[in-house]
Amino acid sequence: MTATQHGGGREERTEREAGYRNDAYQPDRDTGDIVKPPPLPSDEDAYASGKVKLSRNEKWRILKNVAAVSAAFMVQFTAFQGTANLQSSINAADGLGTVSLSSIYAALVVSCIFVPTFLIKRLTVKWTLCLSMLCYAPYIGAQFYPAFYTLVPAGVVVGLGAAPMWTSKATYLTQAGSVYAKLTDQAVDGIIVRFFGFFFLAWQTAELWGNLISSLVFSSGVHGGKAADNTSNTLLSCGANFCMVGGGHRDNHNLHRPPDSEIYEISAIYLACVAVAVLMVAFLVDPLSRYGEKQRKADPSKELTGIQLLSATAYQLKKPNQQLLIPITLWIGMEQAFIGADYTQAYVSCALGIRSIGYVMICFGVVNALCSLLFGSAMKYIGRFPILVMGAALHLGLIVWLLIWRPNPESPTVFFVISGLWGVGDAVWQTQINGLYGVLFRRNKEAAFSNYRLWESVGFVVAYAYSTHLCARMKLYVMMVVLLIGFVGYGIVEILHKRKALRLKAVAEDPVAAAAQPPEEDDEQDDIDNDIIITYL
Repeated sequence: MTATQHGGGREERTEREAGYRNDAYQPDRDTGDIVKPPPLPSDEDAYASGKVKLSRNEKWRILKNVAAVSAAFMVQFTAFQGTANLQSSINAADGLGTVSLSSIYAALVVSCIFVPTFLIKRLTVKWTLCLSMLCYAPYIGAQFYPAFYTLVPAGVVVGLGAAPMWTSKATYLTQAGSVYAKLTDQAVDGIIVRFFGFFFLAWQTAELWGNLISSLVFSSGVHGGKAADNTSNTLLSCGANFCMVGGGHRDNHNLHRPPDSEIYEISAIYLACVAVAVLMVAFLVDPLSRYGEKQRKADPSKELTGIQLLSATAYQLKKPNQQLLIPITLWIGMEQAFIGADYTQAYVSCALGIRSIGYVMICFGVVNALCSLLFGSAMKYIGRFPILVMGAALHLGLIVWLLIWRPNPESPTVFFVISGLWGVGDAVWQTQINGLYGVLFRRNKEAAFSNYRLWESVGFVVAYAYSTHLCARMKLYVMMVVLLIGFVGYGIVEILHKRKALRLKAVAEDPVAAAAQPPEEDDEQDDIDNDIIITYL
């Protein structure tokens, strides 16, 4: 009976297996255990392998993040630019203001070489931004007790934080732009430049808010009731003839320091702005891991060693495109230093008084912001080269104008026209050269933008270093030479870029030639392009 039951059980099992055969489950020949097939990849497996699934609705979240980063920088630089624009005037004694600004960019040069890639890999882009923004607070706080032993060390702290902050910002915008382009089926370079244009629209409005704060405080205080010193001797020493050498500027009452109470009030407002900016990034910006940052880090084959992280920025200098872009990047730093320190001191403060700096720089900031948005979008229709030709011609013309113009407070409109036109030119460089770095070096964004900040900072350092040793006329001649050399270098980069595009197109059309071509590393291709999977939910 028992045997019959056992035998029947085997027959029923055999019939059941024949009727409901499942080849996925096979008994192991040795053990008789059932061997299951490997499971299908889950979302976690896709995440670990570097694949990121995004729906097309993600584009709105990307735009929110770009807007949050831009707004945070606007608030942050409302404080810093408002403070920096006053340094050459309120701390003119012994060149303290320009020396402190020079210390910022000298430290930034060192920071650009070693800090950004190392810090970003350790903290991620978002938290690098938060930490770096906090580094600006000591410099603003030092305005309560300005001296070489307070302002200069605080400036060094700003410089150390600035490089990873700007590199993180550029990395975030570039990678978010790459994902957005894939989501919307648009050209990557156009989207990246458009994102940079929107960012600089917000960032440049910091000139408006920062200078508006300082102007309102000064206008309502003691300086607001004083008339400018308009004697002929005073005006003859302004403009291209202005010289810190010899100390003749001390006789100009327009350059005397405002009351401490007004400076303290401005500094307190600026410190609050820094705190708000940090909180905005912490609570409103999504981590870049949402768009592939953490996955790339998790891949051992893509993880750099400590030595490689520290030297990635230096390795970037071996690339011909990077070498050719160094002069134009130097120029960007020099022209910003000129408008923020030399123009405000030698032209505006000297002829109109310190109280007028804010209003003139508001014009620069507003025009710069509007043109940043305009040029960011216009690049899609007319290309990068015509915009940069216009920027170079405009700045060259302004330099010639400043060499021959004699500032006169009876024609205040001219001060605003020059600052506004300078803002147009600066918007060209900020949007187009940043975008060019993002397009040419997408594979190595952190190292590329570290180099951008490095050479821009060198331009600042050079301009501030000779600020107290050269007259305004000689500074303008130096800037003219750097601009011409820089534009030639940029032109060569454009030619090489066009030739490469034609070469790749010819290779793509001829498979035989493509097979014969040795493989080349393409910095314009980002590995993240293959890691983003678009879903149609």
